[in-house]
Amino acid sequence: MLSSTWNFLKRHKRKFFFAGALVGGVYFLGKYARKKIRDIQEREAAEYIAQARRQFHFESNQRTCNMTVLSMLPTLREAIIHLLNSESLTSLLKTKPTNKLEIWEDLKIISFTRSVVAVYSTCMLVTLLRIQLNIIGGYLYLDNSISRNGVAPLAPPDVQQQYLSSIQHLLGDGLSELATVVKRAVQDTLGGLSLKQSLSLLELEQLLGLIRAQVEGDGVEKGASPSHRRPLAWYMMPDEENTLAAQACGLTENDVMTIKLLNETRDMLDSPDCQTVLNTCLNRGFSRFLDNMAEFFRPPPASASNPGSMPDSLSQVSLPLAKIIPIVNGQIHSICSEIPSHFVQDLLMIEQVKDFAANVYETFSTPQDLQL
Repeated sequence: MLSSTWNFLKRHKRKFFFAGALVGGVYFLGKYARKKIRDIQEREAAEYIAQARRQFHFESNQRTCNMTVLSMLPTLREAIIHLLNSESLTSLLKTKPTNKLEIWEDLKIISFTRSVVAVYSTCMLVTLLRIQLNIIGGYLYLDNSISRNGVAPLAPPDVQQQYLSSIQHLLGDGLSELATVVKRAVQDTLGGLSLKQSLSLLELEQLLGLIRAQVEGDGVEKGASPSHRRPLAWYMMPDEENTLAAQACGLTENDVMTIKLLNETRDMLDSPDCQTVLNTCLNRGFSRFLDNMAEFFRPPPASASNPGSMPDSLSQVSLPLAKIIPIVNGQIHSICSEIPSHFVQDLLMIEQVKDFAANVYETFSTPQDLQL
């Protein structure tokens, strides 16, 4: 019995070797496969957690952006009112001066200028802060989530403060220059209009279109060379050469890092995507401005004796320019309101603004060695 079994094994030993090798191979292959599957699952879980953390940080950053915009609107409003002070003119009119007509003409220009400047500067504030805070947010995410191995952080607190203080250009020199350009456009467009001339809402919209065309360069200011027209981005951030020249000597490491952030911001401001977003904000802003104005162009209720006397639409309702001026003059308090108004909410909720913010954050929260 044992002999026959031994002979059987000898005759089929090669098959047993192959079978044993196959079984062993399958075992080890299965073990390797389970390890690989476990590694993949762990890596996917880690990536999911990292993506969730990144998304949470991004959404938190957007809330910070919104709150920062709202917190800065009173400062912007006061800066505009200081530059374009119509209150002194309205006070003068109450004294019944002999040059009443001249004061009204000045009030016409100042009122329209400051409301148009308010729309432009609020849209610029929203756009600029979206860029700056998402650049900083992206770098902070990298600093907090990736081991720097002793390397200096990308955005230390001193650099953040120095970098974000550049917003003062929009509130200072940029705003002053913008007011000058807008005032010239308003003068060219409205200067010849009589205070008694009646305007419909549609005609007011057309006049605003002419002012925008001149400010934004489709129509260059009278007597000015197109080459001297500043791009809208300049009002948000000064020329690179001016900033570098002012800091050419004695640059610290923080200064160098700040200049890097400023240059990256300029690149974003000059990008076609940013120009599209800013233009979308301006279109929405001026549309909301006209919506606010429309409240004062409501047709009067029809009288019982003549029910057919009521105009069919807003386009048929006209107001004398002298009555429109005080309405326009007061719009700055709605446009630059720190209490969330329809105007600011519209700008903050624009999908293109959200998408642009996400793209900026994505760019600056991705490690350099992973970027193509």
